[in-house]
Amino acid sequence: MDLSKILELLSYTIPAIITGGVAYYFFNLHIKNEDGKRRFLLMREGQKNSMPLRLQAYERMTLFLERIGLSNLLIRISPISTDKNDYCNFVISHIEQEFEHNLAQQIYMTDECWTIIVTSKNATIQMIRKATLSSDVNNADQLREALLSDLLEKQTPSSAALAYIKKEVADFLRY
Repeated sequence: MDLSKILELLSYTIPAIITGGVAYYFFNLHIKNEDGKRRFLLMREGQKNSMPLRLQAYERMTLFLERIGLSNLLIRISPISTDKNDYCNFVISHIEQEFEHNLAQQIYMTDECWTIIVTSKNATIQMIRKATLSSDVNNADQLREALLSDLLEKQTPSSAALAYIKKEVADFLRY
């Protein structure tokens, strides 16, 4: 083969290779763009489907916190005997049962929010136990009175957790 044939072959081959490379680059870019668009649409569809579940979880935990608020709890649960320890255990078992009933809601909430809810529950139980240990409290009715009088002096753990849930839901709905 002579040099003119090689140059003629290269003059056809090089533009074809360049055109093929540019076509490959643009097709690859297009495929990545379409893949990204498909992922975005799937994610948006998933969020649309999960939003009601997340809101329902926040609603259920709001109801839980309202139910374990000491004022609501003490009004709803009457003493079964005059023994303060029996009443303390009875109220705490109601709180634990209510909590266990709502355990699955944690998968729809942020870890921070769930931690605040658990802390609120534990602080409420601690308040009940602390009041039970008081030497001024001799029976179940006095325990109820002591707990209700404590509420007049300070904010309940439930109300702090409720405020956090409201803030988190507002942030969640904003986006």
